[in-house]
Amino acid sequence: MSKPHFLKTFLFLLLLGLTTVSSAFAADAAAYAISDSTTGFILEESNGAKKLQIASLTKIATAMVVLDWSASRGPGGADLAGLANIPDSALPIAASGGVGFEPGDSCSLRDLLYAALMQSDNVAAATLADHVGRTMGGGTASPTVTFVAQMNALARKLGMTHTRFINPHGLDRLESTLPYSTAEDLSKLTAYAMANSAFRFYVSQKERKITILGGPNGQREYLLRNTNEVLGMNAIDGVKTGSTARAGQCLIISAAKAPESRQQGEVHIVTPRRLNVVILGSPNRFNLAVALLNHGWSLYDSWSAAGRPTQGKTAH
Repeated sequence: MSKPHFLKTFLFLLLLGLTTVSSAFAADAAAYAISDSTTGFILEESNGAKKLQIASLTKIATAMVVLDWSASRGPGGADLAGLANIPDSALPIAASGGVGFEPGDSCSLRDLLYAALMQSDNVAAATLADHVGRTMGGGTASPTVTFVAQMNALARKLGMTHTRFINPHGLDRLESTLPYSTAEDLSKLTAYAMANSAFRFYVSQKERKITILGGPNGQREYLLRNTNEVLGMNAIDGVKTGSTARAGQCLIISAAKAPESRQQGEVHIVTPRRLNVVILGSPNRFNLAVALLNHGWSLYDSWSAAGRPTQGKTAH
């Protein structure tokens, strides 16, 4: 490394360390992390390794287990237009504000993914786990237990060493053992999820009409509305909200800019630019998310100008 480049890198890392410690945003959330989605490099964090409840951010892992399962089912993958029945076991977690699934209803896996990711419906997440878990051969374990084991296997695969999933929806009021994760670990999960084009499409939708079949009310349609209030602002195209009494208000957002393009000798290098922001336990999550994203792009520009060094913490 040349001396000027070394100095730029050193000064950037020094500045990064100072801003991480002294950030004006630290008091506004129990934890947060801003990371580059491509490399996983964490540009800034506060309490990034602290284990906390994460509420419905859990559903990102649920969706990715379903999408990975679908992709693994031979050529073309499993058909997400296939129907799943709403299990009776999902009803105790139904809450006001949800879609209103009832016993005897059925819904396509695709529409259940929309319901779980956009409107954070707990019954949708539980139904996905029940349906997909039945195909996984868990022996004497229930389908949901088998599915959650796959969620934790995904966490281990991604290096999420401070994460434990207990259920597919993120509710923590019914559990004797609390689920938890960290802002750093969720940065890893978000980078993995946003690299999947289907997932990106699901979480980018502001509204989506789904069809519910059967049940006492017959066939009906329901218009989902995304709970992510900053979706579409500042190029934000995802990701997920979450809230419980223990977790507080949680949010993950992601935004991309046009790729960087440069010539290096005879090689043309194109570098994607996408930032992910994870916020846990903030009473002002949407305003904080926009502020952290703008702050993150400033950090990103300095980091890029310094040659995108990856010494230090990464989310990969």
